[in-house]
Amino acid sequence: MNLRQLEYFVRVAELGSFTRASQALGVAQPALSRQVRALEVEARQSLLLRNGRGVSATAAGRLVLEHGRGILHQVERLAQELDRARGAPVGRIALGLPPTLSKLLAVPLIRAFREAMPAVGLSIAEGLSITMLGSIADGRLDLALVYNPIASPDLELHPLLEERLYLIERRGAADTGPRGEPVALAELAQRPLVIPSRPNALRMQVDSSLALHGLAPRIALETDGVNAILELVADGAGSAVLAGSTVRTLGDDPHFVSRPFVDPSLAVRVVLVSSARRPATPALRAAIALLCERIVDQLGDA
Repeated sequence: MNLRQLEYFVRVAELGSFTRASQALGVAQPALSRQVRALEVEARQSLLLRNGRGVSATAAGRLVLEHGRGILHQVERLAQELDRARGAPVGRIALGLPPTLSKLLAVPLIRAFREAMPAVGLSIAEGLSITMLGSIADGRLDLALVYNPIASPDLELHPLLEERLYLIERRGAADTGPRGEPVALAELAQRPLVIPSRPNALRMQVDSSLALHGLAPRIALETDGVNAILELVADGAGSAVLAGSTVRTLGDDPHFVSRPFVDPSLAVRVVLVSSARRPATPALRAAIALLCERIVDQLGDA
């Protein structure tokens, strides 16, 4: 087993096609097929199911794909470390963002990297907090922006700010604008909610905040997609609790009104997370400093 075989297999498995992988890698398809077949011989089992529409990974193939991504990422990190003698940070940083924040942050952060660290590439992936924390652990992500992470010896936490949560409701005839009157937290227990399932960080915050007052949420529907939540709210299925960054992306949408919580207010911690088990390269340290500054600037008034 060698890194070339692993790289070729990962690309074929991700793209689901030898033809597409050949084009992406710039490698002739017969040579690509030989390398993947050699890897299967080494593994002593089939890693791909071949059919007329392309290929899909077998159970063993999915295992190789999961570990292969992490191995290749670590090799890339090693190359970055060896390049640090060049002075300026170089390499690539893989950053995970929640879908709710990606709409606001992806373009400004990519622009900031190009301006401040032109030799450092930034790739962005979207995911739920719990999924991204797993990707930090196995090396597929260098950094992730998550809500309310639990302290762990495996993680380095870089707290940024608290983001306020809002009650999102379908706009009624009496509502004259996108921002409605504040609502007491205790009233949240009376609203039917369209809300993510546990262990989503916003859901856990709602549950724990109400529990402190001896209350429990009234769940109408559970769904983890923000767009689906908003569509259900607009359809009258219930109310939602979403972060200020989502409220900002809604703007003057005529379907919704957002109400801040009072007595007390409701918020989640936004934290940049990296691995405590791997040495930080110069590029990673520079990226952390840049991201902390720019994310606070972008979300400070959310």
